[in-house]
Amino acid sequence: MSPIELRIRPLRLARGFTQAELAERAGVREATISELETGKSRRLLEVLDRIAQALGVEPGELMMGATRKVRRPGRN
Repeated sequence: MSPIELRIRPLRLARGFTQAELAERAGVREATISELETGKSRRLLEVLDRIAQALGVEPGELMMGATRKVRRPGRN
């Protein structure tokens, strides 16, 4: 898995969706959801927007550790 840990599973469970329900809402196969949740899929960019839309979140919210660096004045 990449250094960015996906949050699809906790977001899916928080909304009470099964993998099959999320897959249907996102227009992907159930196996794709499973692979993404377990870090076995390389199709992330293809389906990230669809899954985010199905969960009602921004794509960046699906990832932990995907934060932007904020520059502070006076620091290099």
